[in-house]
Amino acid sequence: MVSAIIVAAGRGTRMGPDVDKMFLTVAGRPVVAHTWRLFDRVPEIDEIILVVREGMGPAFQELAPGLSLRKPWRTVPGGKERQDSVWSGLQAVAKGTELVAIQDGARPCTDASVIQATVNAARQFGAAVAAQRLTDTIKESEDGATIARTLDRGRLWSVHTPQAFRVGVIRDALAAVRKRGLVVTDDTAACELIGQTVKLVESIVPNPKVTVAADLPYIALLLEQQERNVQ
Repeated sequence: MVSAIIVAAGRGTRMGPDVDKMFLTVAGRPVVAHTWRLFDRVPEIDEIILVVREGMGPAFQELAPGLSLRKPWRTVPGGKERQDSVWSGLQAVAKGTELVAIQDGARPCTDASVIQATVNAARQFGAAVAAQRLTDTIKESEDGATIARTLDRGRLWSVHTPQAFRVGVIRDALAAVRKRGLVVTDDTAACELIGQTVKLVESIVPNPKVTVAADLPYIALLLEQQERNVQ
């Protein structure tokens, strides 16, 4: 059994203090609705856990009827940090779940084939992450004002979501993070902490995340293109 954990508990502070980016309308639906529908339609996914901010459960209940959902789903409250929200989602997966696919709620354009490939890679390796090769020249700065050195971009990847894991692997990894009082920026960093191999699954199609308002037109274009391809 494979559970998807959609992390939708962040406040999106770069959008402004009174803006919930998950419910910004793009291509006719809230951002998180596109992400939810996407995972609902991937055959490998058996259930969906939505990790939401305190008090936002009713908003997701209201959103669900208009999405023609096929998979069982439920909401659970998030935590202070992203890793706390993922931990909350892990506690809610159905008994017998073997694999989890963890997705940013604000990343609605992920290609279904990438989700499938990431889940399959996690089944084989224990942990896997959707990623893209860097094409820009990357510089490192030590003082924040001048270039210190040029990094070898041939060895650098930008990692996204989904990030998929055997359940035991991600539980052990996040437990280690919690025990040491660390904060990690993504779930694969927790795997690095315990020495778990993480398979890179190359994504050759755009997979952006809504971070600032300027991201919305581009994401709307991608979603409209995906909808035409499905039709």
